[in-house]
Amino acid sequence: MSSDTRNWFDQGGRAYAQFRPEYPRELAAYLASTAPDNRLAVDVGCGNGQLTQLLAPHFERVIGLDPSADQIANAVPDARIHYECAPAEQLPVPDASASLVTAAQAAHWFDLPAFYGEVRRIAVPRAVVALVSYGVLNFETELQTELDRRFQAFYRDEIGPYWPPERKLVDTGYATIDFPFDEFAPPSLAIRLEWRLSEFLGYVSTWSATRSAREAGREALLAAFADDLAALWGDPDTARPVSWPINMRIGRV
Repeated sequence: MSSDTRNWFDQGGRAYAQFRPEYPRELAAYLASTAPDNRLAVDVGCGNGQLTQLLAPHFERVIGLDPSADQIANAVPDARIHYECAPAEQLPVPDASASLVTAAQAAHWFDLPAFYGEVRRIAVPRAVVALVSYGVLNFETELQTELDRRFQAFYRDEIGPYWPPERKLVDTGYATIDFPFDEFAPPSLAIRLEWRLSEFLGYVSTWSATRSAREAGREALLAAFADDLAALWGDPDTARPVSWPINMRIGRV
């Protein structure tokens, strides 16, 4: 990898919190609007609390749960949020207490029947459960066609074999999983950001597929991609628009 792109694929544990795209506030507002009341929201597999924090202004209490102590350690503290290490299949939440249960970019790791059982246990009548994910990044605008073409080839053909099988569930917006709730259609939403080259490569560094490729000794594949992107990007400090479609399975318990 050339010196001007640096080894962005050798990131520490804080990279996830630093480079993962943030959900729009409109998503949290929509989710809150569907809940039967605003007493308690539970965000399962919350990671560093990206969605959890957005839910906080809309509810009296929010609980963020994740099995990873490292993710919880990188969550931004908020007086309205209680963070705790816990798996999706054993939620430390009282019976019949949650008005909204969310899982953002996490449900593909769950034992879904066990998780759904816990959702039913903690839910108040007519509570809402939402499995949220975002799709594959796109470089927006026609001027960025070459960047997008190179990225899509990398995602699909080069790094693709290193994704775990569960990744396909995310790419399809969880469309194929069992969802035994009274489902309804969400509005069209997207994540939109403007990123410099370093931020984009930092994001790619957080992928599980990137870790797997490095462990398999495929540093050259990552380096070639970073160098290609740098050449197409131009000035690395130029902020370029990127977006991800937000996908959702949402329903009432």
